[in-house]
Amino acid sequence: MIALAPTTRIFVYTEATDMRKSFNGLSGLVKEHFQVDLFSGHLFVFFNRRRDYVKILMWDCDGLALWSKRLESGSFEKVVSEEQGSFEIDSAGLVMMLRGVQIEGSQRRKRYSIDQPQAA
Repeated sequence: MIALAPTTRIFVYTEATDMRKSFNGLSGLVKEHFQVDLFSGHLFVFFNRRRDYVKILMWDCDGLALWSKRLESGSFEKVVSEEQGSFEIDSAGLVMMLRGVQIEGSQRRKRYSIDQPQAA
């Protein structure tokens, strides 16, 4: 599995991707569809039409890295998002997606987050 820093963001491209694309093709999709710098160290996740193949592109300090996984049976869950083209998930969501856990409808327990204001 990919080791992630707590500050690493994960962006999922929602459209079907041609899995023949490699570094240059996927880099072009990042520049075209994401409002994030390709060289930021964040992860960019792409699925094929059948959702049985995933590629993850990231900048690794001195070059682009490409991680891929093809399922022998089954498919990755299609997460529905209001945003067209892409959305952001956290590392737990990515792990669940890659492991085959159904994300839609699952509930998370309350956790403290410095980003969200706390109710009094």
